[in-house]
Amino acid sequence: MTATTKAVILARGLGTRMRQADAAAELSAAQVAVADAGMKAMIPIGRPFMDHLLSGLADGGLTDVCLVLGPEHESVRTYYRDLVTHRVRVHFAVQESPDGTAGAVAAVEPFAGGDTILVLNGDNFYPIAACRNLAAIGTAGVVGFAIDGLVAKGNIPRERVRQFALLQVGADGRLATVIEKPDEATYVALVAHSLVSMNLWSFTPTIFDACRRVTPSARGERELVDAVRIAISEFGEPFTVVHSDDGVLDLSSRGDIESVSRVLRDRPVYL
Repeated sequence: MTATTKAVILARGLGTRMRQADAAAELSAAQVAVADAGMKAMIPIGRPFMDHLLSGLADGGLTDVCLVLGPEHESVRTYYRDLVTHRVRVHFAVQESPDGTAGAVAAVEPFAGGDTILVLNGDNFYPIAACRNLAAIGTAGVVGFAIDGLVAKGNIPRERVRQFALLQVGADGRLATVIEKPDEATYVALVAHSLVSMNLWSFTPTIFDACRRVTPSARGERELVDAVRIAISEFGEPFTVVHSDDGVLDLSSRGDIESVSRVLRDRPVYL
């Protein structure tokens, strides 16, 4: 398979948790202003957090990255249109309404152009090796993170890892199912034999047909994980699970900014 060179960053979220005040978080005035706007990916850490994401993807061999934004994010589009880059070309897709992650992925079909794409969150900084290894498979897949690695090498406490989806892997190394928000009994029974999803996916064009079949969840959103289930069950799409023992930096709330800054603020950014 040819390695994937296109990636999609989901940055349309409303940033509800980031907007919430946190008296314990020691932030600069610039960080507070961006946090108040809820635009997590643009939190300044030396330079916007998104710049670090783009630089990391370029390190992993990705050359074209599409930002999924809302109509209101014109300042972000202006910033990246005016930014001179050398290793990565920045593209844009508009998700007209915040109707869920499946809706966000559906918006990038023209950008994909029939190619396989990586899809990732705009508020996570992923290990470069995980992005490179996932891109190398050139087909549908997902990175499965070991719980101990997430806790020891990232900024995510064990109790927060508990909130993430569990990946069940078959004997063939393919994704069998995704278990979201398992109850306590299910979690205890499965956690020792599961990997964690941090929403780092590789998708073939099949995902767009699957997204079109997704109906709103109980939250009223079209969920990407439902599209994955449809791709597996209805279209027979096999998903390779790429194992990672590394950590992820999670920038969900103001309380995360300091820990993310400690790791990234002196990291060179080369776009």
